[in-house]
Amino acid sequence: MPSPTGSVVALSSASATTFSIGIVYLGYWGIHEPAPWKFADALVVLFALGGFACLGLVPWMATRSVEPESSDAGIRVARRLFLSGVSAIWLAVTLSIVF
Repeated sequence: MPSPTGSVVALSSASATTFSIGIVYLGYWGIHEPAPWKFADALVVLFALGGFACLGLVPWMATRSVEPESSDAGIRVARRLFLSGVSAIWLAVTLSIVF
């Protein structure tokens, strides 16, 4: 079954928005502070970078060519990447607040 019209644009703009909000939060959180890093800080950055990688791949996966033309395999992969990226960003934010 083909994806609804506009799903590529919606996924791409949602991933870009989440990416930018995550970058702003990471800058606000204090990645550049001179204090020595703890293990929890490294986990926050690890999850954030993983989430940014997933969110950055969403538009590429959503617009890749698939065979046959009516297949929505690229959109399905992009949706999973989006969910993984958002989950990783939220986990990073939660870890930064808790620890």
